[in-house]
Amino acid sequence: MSKSTLQGLAWSLTPEEIATETDDLISKTEKAIASVTAVPVKDVSCSNVLKPLTDLETEYTVIRNALDFFQHVHPDKARRDASTEADKKLSAFEVKMSMNKDIFDRVSGVSSLPMDQECGESSRYLDRKMKHGKRNGLHLDETLRKKVEEIKKKESELGITFQKNLTEVDIVLKFTKEQLDGLPDDFIESLEKSAEGYHVTLKYPHVFPIMKKCRVSETRHTIDLNFNSRCKDENSKILQQLVDLRREKAVLLGYENHASFIHEMRMAESPTKVKAFLAALSLKLKPLGEKDIQTMLKMKKEDCEKYQEKFDGQINMWDMRFYATRIEEEMYSVDQDKLKQYFPMETVTKGLLEIYESLLGLRYEQVENPEVWHEDVTLYKVFNASDDKLIGHFYLDLYPREGKYGHAACFGLIPGCLKADGSRLTAVAAMVANFTKPTATAPSLLLHDEVETYFHEFGHVMHQICSEAENSMFSGTSVERDFVEAPSQMLENWCWEKEPLDIMSGHYKTNEKLPDAMIETLTKSRNANVGVFYLRQITLATLDLELHTMTTTPDVAKVYSDCCSKILGIPATPGTCMPASFGHLAGGYDAQYYGYLWSEVFCFDMFYSRFKKEGIMSPKVGIDYRQKILRPGGSIDATDMLKNFLGREPKQDAFLAAKGLTV
Repeated sequence: MSKSTLQGLAWSLTPEEIATETDDLISKTEKAIASVTAVPVKDVSCSNVLKPLTDLETEYTVIRNALDFFQHVHPDKARRDASTEADKKLSAFEVKMSMNKDIFDRVSGVSSLPMDQECGESSRYLDRKMKHGKRNGLHLDETLRKKVEEIKKKESELGITFQKNLTEVDIVLKFTKEQLDGLPDDFIESLEKSAEGYHVTLKYPHVFPIMKKCRVSETRHTIDLNFNSRCKDENSKILQQLVDLRREKAVLLGYENHASFIHEMRMAESPTKVKAFLAALSLKLKPLGEKDIQTMLKMKKEDCEKYQEKFDGQINMWDMRFYATRIEEEMYSVDQDKLKQYFPMETVTKGLLEIYESLLGLRYEQVENPEVWHEDVTLYKVFNASDDKLIGHFYLDLYPREGKYGHAACFGLIPGCLKADGSRLTAVAAMVANFTKPTATAPSLLLHDEVETYFHEFGHVMHQICSEAENSMFSGTSVERDFVEAPSQMLENWCWEKEPLDIMSGHYKTNEKLPDAMIETLTKSRNANVGVFYLRQITLATLDLELHTMTTTPDVAKVYSDCCSKILGIPATPGTCMPASFGHLAGGYDAQYYGYLWSEVFCFDMFYSRFKKEGIMSPKVGIDYRQKILRPGGSIDATDMLKNFLGREPKQDAFLAAKGLTV
């Protein structure tokens, strides 16, 4: 039977074909750009400048996304390497294109025309292009422009190298069964074994279960030391270079620092507002964090007495997840190992798809025998439930393998926007994750936080599919970066409510639904360790902000260590450099990590003000959410989307109350 191919997406390209397609894309784009710059500035219009540019961006995005995707998921290293090289080449080309003064002059010419003619999203597109041009220094003299271009090119290359270094980490540690005491048998049996012991990698499915469940402090210390020392030397140097380059570029463009440059285009608007937001939240959470640490210390002291180990009087980084898990299990009676037995992958996937279908007015259909990059991958069609119209496709690539992207993420492959002829492209997205793979003796069982991750990332997939912007610039999740997580964070709430939990749970042996008593204890546990958890988020956001408001080259390990001590109250592990493996700092979230917390404020406002009040499985609210939050993509401001959905200005009250803080 022949493979079913999704138009325009071929996953069997050879390394040579990837290289050729990259060169062809650059050549074709240069020709299209030349035809726009051939238009005299006095003759510019929407139709001969903006229309060709938006059409070009759409065509470019489709091919670019596909070529780039290989490096994150393809099992063949040669193809991954070819994709990384393509990414570097295309990134350098994009820097060059973004610095095209001739294009900027023509866009600037259109911006001076009266916009009473019907241009659709063009006025927003035009405004964005003008801002981008000025942020690229196209209004500066040639010498400064060239300097900005050089910096951007270096930034791009360094960011790609940083991520590649992390992806290629293949360290394997060996432990005896005694050193893995506390871990469930199914986990230990899933590990490769040799005469030297059980093999443990530094991938998430190995690291997090050990940090949460391994009783042996020294084992956790060893894992923490290695995990947070990944690429320590090479990536900390890259990070220093990136921070210096970003600061230099911002100053050239007339900004005080890189954070000011970034926040200008965000809901937050300035580093001052972000600092105030983080400081106020930190102040409110500090007492909760101190209480969490005292509880952990009490447990640790008892353990040290029981196992005759020396008590050092502090909670270390390698203790934090272990005792946080103990607090959940002992103080809230949440047994994570028992809980995961109710979340086999197949049941969760079936239930999750059913919930999203019902809420958003959609219908999913699995594609038989699709062309994919690995046998684990599945492909689905997405239809409108009301008229059975095909609106998109999504891939699910859920299990870890060597060389694969190590986190969970949604990759937009084809934007849901208008083609040159006015018809609509059907969006395509891929969800990539690293959940525990089923074995011959055990199914894939998800921890509850993995179910949350699944729900969250699939929310991004639906944002990609349900958006109906005209331009690729505004399609899918192309919203302000400090709002982009809010739609998906809001959907995590369904993982804590009885009705959805009934739909996506079923014991892997009996298919029994998650019992009410377990749901009750799980719900109560939601605010377990809330102080430590959010203070850690604030620590990372502050690290990010500190690096990008500094006036000198940073000692990244020291900046992180200082943030840990000052905010979290748990010291960074000596000898480590966690920022060297903190991909957000190099991969496009620079000066933006605060956005997770910022957007969470809005997620709770949306959930409590509409869904919790009118019905969490209400199709009416779900469709309203699809129309007012997902459908616009980035074609209107996030603040306006929120006001449209909430019927008022957004507020912090729901977030604070949900975390047990005084409103």
